[in-house]
Amino acid sequence: MSNLQVNFNQKIDYVFKIVLIGDSAVGKSQLLARFARNEFSLDSKATIGVEFQTKTIVMITKRSKLRFGILQVSGSDKCILQRCSGAMLVYDISKRQSFDHIAKWLEELREHADNNTIIMLVGNKSDLETLRAVPTEDAKEFAQKENLFFMETSALESTNVESAFLSVLTEIYRTVSKKSLVANDEHGSGGNASLLKGTKIVVPGQEPELQARSSGCCSRS
Repeated sequence: MSNLQVNFNQKIDYVFKIVLIGDSAVGKSQLLARFARNEFSLDSKATIGVEFQTKTIVMITKRSKLRFGILQVSGSDKCILQRCSGAMLVYDISKRQSFDHIAKWLEELREHADNNTIIMLVGNKSDLETLRAVPTEDAKEFAQKENLFFMETSALESTNVESAFLSVLTEIYRTVSKKSLVANDEHGSGGNASLLKGTKIVVPGQEPELQARSSGCCSRS
């Protein structure tokens, strides 16, 4: 189990929800299980409806409870997108169709989610390199065009899974901090606002490399 997990009885400063959406069988549940419990099951079955798991991580000076879930978006599930802080659009690098459908998933997400939702494109199953059907450059180009973060992962080999989640979480926190800074400035609370300016979030033992959307810079697993 990751040493980032801590006692839920500790004081929680923030609760963030990250949703994972994409075609069936791209590995959303496996990514969730690998990050939350460091588990992987070859016998995993398709998720019906919504699956939620929680994990608490500790940051320097702040403790954040990260709540995230697997979504099969349909019917009443759409209301969950309206309350998410971040989203991962997941495709299988060995299944071109799952990548081709990402544009539709992104459209659905942007229709129902908040404009400030942090979105990362995730190419899962990077362990299937010999079966690759989606070139990394294609995914990078799409991510740059749509102003998304991008990372390739392998839930099976635990490659970049933690980095992907922590990168999204870090950017969510930065967004929240900026909102607080603006709110404090508007209320004339310059002293409190200065505490947030330039805040750098560093998770003990983890310093995920977060790609800047403005530059379209992406990492490869």
